[in-house]
Amino acid sequence: MSTTTTTTEKHSLVSDFKEITKMRLALSVVFSSIAGYLLGVDVVNYKDLALLGLGGYFMVGASNAFNQIIEKDLDVLMNRTKNRPVPSSRMSVSTAFTIACIFTVLGIAILYIINPQTAMFGAISIFLYTCVYTPLKTKTPLAVFVGAIPGAIPFMLGWVAATDDFGIEPGTLFALQFFWQFPHFWAIGWFLFEDYKKGGFFMLPTGKQDKGTAVQTIMYTVWTILVSIVPVLGITGELKLSIVSAIIVFLLGLGMLYYAILLFKKMTEKAAKQLMLASVSYITLIQIVYVVDKFIR
Repeated sequence: MSTTTTTTEKHSLVSDFKEITKMRLALSVVFSSIAGYLLGVDVVNYKDLALLGLGGYFMVGASNAFNQIIEKDLDVLMNRTKNRPVPSSRMSVSTAFTIACIFTVLGIAILYIINPQTAMFGAISIFLYTCVYTPLKTKTPLAVFVGAIPGAIPFMLGWVAATDDFGIEPGTLFALQFFWQFPHFWAIGWFLFEDYKKGGFFMLPTGKQDKGTAVQTIMYTVWTILVSIVPVLGITGELKLSIVSAIIVFLLGLGMLYYAILLFKKMTEKAAKQLMLASVSYITLIQIVYVVDKFIR
């Protein structure tokens, strides 16, 4: 009995830690950062790569912990979030705040070891997510625009970590992930519309599940596709893409666009979920294509 209880408590602590830092999201951010690093580096420095992964995780974990502290009274109103550690009272606000602060300090310090610019962009990401995006979510759909900025930083952050330089290359990576955020966010906002409404969050650009939102989703998907193939033109400095890879990236983009158009036609939560899954597959696959293209070109 005692052993079972101890195991349950340990499992609960581990689960709560994963939840407060949003482990799956954090790992996807780390993946983007590593992809950006591999694109920017000439010779892989495995120490820097490890520091980038660790520092990136701490930064995202800190942002998510702060977010859950600020939104604890709203999270308890929504089915999706009511069982999170803080709103469910499994974790105290002070404990969550301590985790967030420690993660912030560790994240900035670790990224600073790589280079100061990487730490600066990491700190900007935490600030925008916590102090601007989170408070705006209950006030205006424009919060998604603000949230897209820290959401777009990881891919670019990897390049800055590799080169200690911000130019056209990381700017292009930033633009790609920035435009991608909109169809991704709006797809989530669509199929979770009723749940978000309980917490007072209106994430869709028109505030409704309507044709206006669906049209904007298509528009931003098109922008994402266009930015993703720009490196093939040879105008993005050291960030290059072969014709074959550009065609693959374009076809992947058309796949995502198909689901954006499907949302416009069907206007259903199922179609929104399909678009969300397509958007996650898209950003993951094109980052892989970019990196593979660099190393086999």
